[in-house]
Amino acid sequence: MTWLKSAVAATAVVALFAGVAPAQAADGKLVVGFSQIGSESGWRAAETKTAKAEADKRGIDLKISDAQQKQENQIKAVRSFVAQGVDAIFIAPVVATGWDSVLKEAKEAKIPVVLLDRQIDTKDNSLYMTAVTSDTVHEGRVAGEWLAKKTSGKCAVVELQGTVGSSPAINRKKGFDEIVAKNPGMKIVRTQSGDFTRAKGKEVMESFIKAENGGKGICAVYAHNDDMAVGAIQAIKEAGLKPGSDILVVSIDGVPDIFKAMAEGTANATVELTPNMAGPAYDALIAYKKTGTLPAKWIQTESALFTPETAKAEYERRKDAY
Repeated sequence: MTWLKSAVAATAVVALFAGVAPAQAADGKLVVGFSQIGSESGWRAAETKTAKAEADKRGIDLKISDAQQKQENQIKAVRSFVAQGVDAIFIAPVVATGWDSVLKEAKEAKIPVVLLDRQIDTKDNSLYMTAVTSDTVHEGRVAGEWLAKKTSGKCAVVELQGTVGSSPAINRKKGFDEIVAKNPGMKIVRTQSGDFTRAKGKEVMESFIKAENGGKGICAVYAHNDDMAVGAIQAIKEAGLKPGSDILVVSIDGVPDIFKAMAEGTANATVELTPNMAGPAYDALIAYKKTGTLPAKWIQTESALFTPETAKAEYERRKDAY
């Protein structure tokens, strides 16, 4: 990814932020404005909860704005944070495009911007200081590799995509498609956005089942997040089929409900996406404020595959954190 390695962009960011004194709160705390997408999933709620907890640990004053899944609300929030003179702005961008104008306003105000869990499409990488994300293409590959191995590379797959235009939806599809291309017996027979929500995932899965001979033409469902997978599981049950056996279920995130489903035998695999995106972002910001040293342009979080063998223990470990 050339955007991760751009020396030109890095130089521009250094020039932008060098020597900037933080405008701190009255009590001396760093003030961070966080434009959060909303609460469309259990994972998103966990990210918000974790962001608050990690801010408290570091004595940071965190101001959260809930965009209710609308980019226009995020843009308004960023402009409000700029007007307030916060020390930094965190954004979990609902979609990848359309950010240059408002980020230029933050740049002119000398307020560093950090992207959380999603990336943006821009030709000017100096508009943000760093991005804390997983490798979402890799997540799609891991899900695809598990399914290819499980089915010996022979499977008719229906796909529940995330929000149209969002970087996770684009990349998780890309990674999965790479594995499908390597396995001639695997084919995506239906694909549609479930908007990362449980209700929409159920609705779309119902339409897939009707279109594919009552579900008999479906080997597996690949969902871009666990909440859509949980919705799909309900649709499969209501169609008189057994999720986890009649139709395999593989998804991404690692929220408690998917571990519960795996323990019950109604889901088969999930690829974890840690909700702690803010912790590394705070650490990078604090280090920058103290030393002036810019973080890497991309701070990558880890991803891991989980299957039913450890599901019960993982559910118990995670249920109170989400």
